[in-house]
Amino acid sequence: MGKRSRTKTRTRLATPGEVGPRQPCPCGSGRRYKACHGAAGGGPAPYVGRPFEGLTSECDLVAMRDLVPAATAPLALQDSERQVVLCSVLPGAAPALVRDSGAIWLGLQVQHDFGDPARDLGAVLVRALDAETGVVGLTDPPGPGPRLQDLVLDEPWQVTVHDGFDFWVSDLDEVPEALQAAIEQANAAASPTRRLSGVGAAYWTDVGAKEHLRWVMPQPEDALLDALARLHAAGQDRLVPDGRLVGMFRAYGLLAPVWDLVPGTGAAALQEPAAAFAEALEQALADETPLTAQERSARSGLANRQVTIR
Repeated sequence: MGKRSRTKTRTRLATPGEVGPRQPCPCGSGRRYKACHGAAGGGPAPYVGRPFEGLTSECDLVAMRDLVPAATAPLALQDSERQVVLCSVLPGAAPALVRDSGAIWLGLQVQHDFGDPARDLGAVLVRALDAETGVVGLTDPPGPGPRLQDLVLDEPWQVTVHDGFDFWVSDLDEVPEALQAAIEQANAAASPTRRLSGVGAAYWTDVGAKEHLRWVMPQPEDALLDALARLHAAGQDRLVPDGRLVGMFRAYGLLAPVWDLVPGTGAAALQEPAAAFAEALEQALADETPLTAQERSARSGLANRQVTIR
């Protein structure tokens, strides 16, 4: 009986056109089918490759979510005067905190992922607007509803990069001992980071043995790779002496080129070179001539040095 039952099961799972429960879900989420759209109720929302597209500060949002340890940016809502502050991360990776003042702190680095981070943020924000105080979050897929882009005014964000996580308690008169200990632990693990002025979403960071510049860029991947390859082949991609473009991250549909820098470079030394590079990049993006053999080789090398975060 047992053998016949197992045979029947294997035959059922091999039905032509049927997706097996342990196979990747066809929606592209990266989950197994049984944990995604094969789950009871149809699973989470379909995966969205570029969830924050349309926001003027899309690149800064991606940087704050995946590259910057401690940063905040005030958000203006479309239909409310409520104070909302977007935070790279909140204590315990909380999705949102409603403060005693009524201000809403909205966290980017969270533990849930239901396929569309912009929809998740929208759902958390809607719930926080109805809450009095405390932690607000999601335990189940939020379902249909507004995304972050539908709730906020599309204005350039004023991003503040903090030296640590003391901003978590900036509005408190007394800090609980456990929270202070969590802040000290988080501060010890955070790499010093600065946002360059004059260019968009470029962040210098000191990781100890090296310094890096990580620059989230909004251009489509193919066009950006072509332009970077042109600049690399022409020797125009070194921002400072002994600094070199070593690869790039891919996150939420955007590329973030990464430069290795020698210790002691600092953020200030990158300001003018970064502005000049931005101008050269625009010219390279406008170049529609076919890539040369040297440029094609450079492009292949850059494409092979990509690390996908999300």
